[in-house]
Amino acid sequence: MKSYRIGQIVPSSNTTMETEIPAMLNGRHALFPEECFTFHSARMRMMHVTPEELKNMDVQSDRCAQELTDARCDVLAYACLVAIMCQGPGYHRQSETRLSRVAEENGAPTPIISSAGALCDGIKAMGFRKVAILTPYMKPLTQQIATYIESEGIEVTDALSLEVSDNLEVGRLDPMNLLEHVKRLDMAQADAVVLSACVQMPSLPAIQLVEDRLGKPVLSAAVATVYRILKTLDLKAEVPRAGHLLSGEF
Repeated sequence: MKSYRIGQIVPSSNTTMETEIPAMLNGRHALFPEECFTFHSARMRMMHVTPEELKNMDVQSDRCAQELTDARCDVLAYACLVAIMCQGPGYHRQSETRLSRVAEENGAPTPIISSAGALCDGIKAMGFRKVAILTPYMKPLTQQIATYIESEGIEVTDALSLEVSDNLEVGRLDPMNLLEHVKRLDMAQADAVVLSACVQMPSLPAIQLVEDRLGKPVLSAAVATVYRILKTLDLKAEVPRAGHLLSGEF
């Protein structure tokens, strides 16, 4: 059996990525019983999803990368989409480059991915250029997310904000309510729906249900992160009932 160590850099108040990422990767066991994953996290202080707290939090990512490379993880994921996207177009590349340098300086060169980059890459991997998105953020932050995604050559045809600023409360949102929230999105022009453009808003139990109902591909920041983790590890990007991106087709 081959074991892989998955490292995540997460906000201190995040409670979702350490549940959804393991759920998806461990959910592959019936398909790929030869694989085994262990999960390791380092935390950056952040309680409220405001531009000020997000920028202050991002500075701590270097320390987290150093701590996780002490454990010799096979891949590190910067698991906070909005902290990257609120810093301006293309920032995920700067962040990934900087954290790669931190890993190298710690004597443990490690592939670095980010949820922000993974979401844009995942949409493109499916060959799409138009998406509708749903976020828990206040409207100004949602606009920054849309602007960032569009800077990567992907049109955001509509965006819905749930306007929850307390990050702990975001993690407590019922993912099954997304089946109703998504009805408020204008999806007529969208190739796909980003059901949660946030790694803290739970969505995994609803991904396949919404996709089946809409007849359109549905993904989330967490789903895209798993896709990029699997591709980085040279593993087949397939997870049962996790939406089109993880169907094994891409």
